[in-house]
Amino acid sequence: MIIGVGIDVAEIERFRVSMERTPHLADRLFLESELNLPSGERRGIASLAARFAAKEALAKALGAPAGLHWTDAEVYVEDSGQPRLRVSGTVLARAQALGVRSWHVSLSHDAGIASAVVIAEG
Repeated sequence: MIIGVGIDVAEIERFRVSMERTPHLADRLFLESELNLPSGERRGIASLAARFAAKEALAKALGAPAGLHWTDAEVYVEDSGQPRLRVSGTVLARAQALGVRSWHVSLSHDAGIASAVVIAEG
């Protein structure tokens, strides 16, 4: 059963400017594993914008309650290329209260726009 669906888009250039203008924004939005590639290189801005869109879409799928922490949701990509969510803390508590058992995630970025869809399934 579908419990919630969320979708979000982020203009990549606007996101880049926000990240540059606010020095600690990245630390408030992302976990270290989301910011850096396994090689240690910094992830590209389009990829980060898509991950941010996924976190916004996740919040919408959960009914956009107050009090969710951005770093209680991790967007990662499996070796197969499939994007996934790992939740903890405030996000996990809300998901459990709603009966969410699994997540479906789609990420994209093209033509200056990053987008994400999240489906919460119970």
